[in-house]
Amino acid sequence: MTTTEQIKPFRIDIPRSDLDDLARRLAAVRWPDEVAGAGADAGMPLGVVQRLAEHWRAGYDWRAHEAGLNEIPQYTTTVDGQNIHFLHVRSAEPGASALLLLHGWPSSVLEFAAMIRPLTDPRACGADPSRAFDVVVPSLPGYGFSGPTTEPGWDSARMARAFAALMSRLGYRRWGAAGGDAGALVGRELGILAPDGLIGVHLLQIFAFPSGDPAEVARLTDADRESLSGTTADFQSKAGYQKIQQTRPQTLGYALTDSPAGQLAWNAELWTGWGEFADYLDVDTYLTHVSIYWFTRTGASSARHYYEDARSGAGYRDAPNEVPTAVAVFPQDFRTIRACAERANNIVRYTEFDRGGHFAYTTDPDLVTEDLRAFFAGLR
Repeated sequence: MTTTEQIKPFRIDIPRSDLDDLARRLAAVRWPDEVAGAGADAGMPLGVVQRLAEHWRAGYDWRAHEAGLNEIPQYTTTVDGQNIHFLHVRSAEPGASALLLLHGWPSSVLEFAAMIRPLTDPRACGADPSRAFDVVVPSLPGYGFSGPTTEPGWDSARMARAFAALMSRLGYRRWGAAGGDAGALVGRELGILAPDGLIGVHLLQIFAFPSGDPAEVARLTDADRESLSGTTADFQSKAGYQKIQQTRPQTLGYALTDSPAGQLAWNAELWTGWGEFADYLDVDTYLTHVSIYWFTRTGASSARHYYEDARSGAGYRDAPNEVPTAVAVFPQDFRTIRACAERANNIVRYTEFDRGGHFAYTTDPDLVTEDLRAFFAGLR
């Protein structure tokens, strides 16, 4: 792409002094006590966090992962007064569609690393070259290299407007969007706002619940009912992070910004399934995500996203999204209840997979990539 004064090339280059500071802090952590046999019931288990912290201090090579990220073309621009960082990879295939990919919390642009080549160069991956994409992967405002935010009001709707402006600035007249977790909230807001050029939205979750309408209740499947009484109820019993970020993000921010062990443990809850599946974690990938939060000091500003949405209702509101919408449902994740989601969304594709979870972009990129190709093939 041609760079202008508005769009500038960017490379990650964390100062050596920041790496040394992190190592010193990790070597001097004051650990909390833990009740014997508590497991993960009260929060992240002490042993899990200590193992992650020791690997972060002595076994993890930030420079290697920084170099890997820097192999992907990156840029910054200013939209609505906020610095926006983004990856941008154009396909060599003529007529490639543009696709905006939106990460969640506590994630980063790294979430899509395994999907970029299959999406931009399907020919090299043995797929139909007519289904190629240009991909744009921004850091959400307040997250990573798009942060911290410097003023109030950065809820999911404002983020959606900023990304529509970004796609226009990049010269795209027709484009699609996809997102999971917090990125799904921003993606749905794009559907509600329906900016010029948006042709479809692909989401990993739509957070909609039964309204009590008998006709809607009658449409619930056995899997829906099981999810509501099981997975969803289990999430609500453990999602203390959500309540705190929605109400007191500034107080939380002191611990996240001053203590790498605090940032590590806080972000690990979702990545490790509340500490219960830590043995399945790709540790270096997780530590790259948490390192981005730590080095950019965006623990507090990313938490403010939840606070702003709680105040405005953005992301969860029942305003109609009439843009064609696809939902991908993974068995180890929140299950989008189709009968509920259709109240305010134009769902034209609903795909249930037999494997995968909340971070499917990272753990099961093949499934999501193929679903994106199939959905947007009909909208080109």
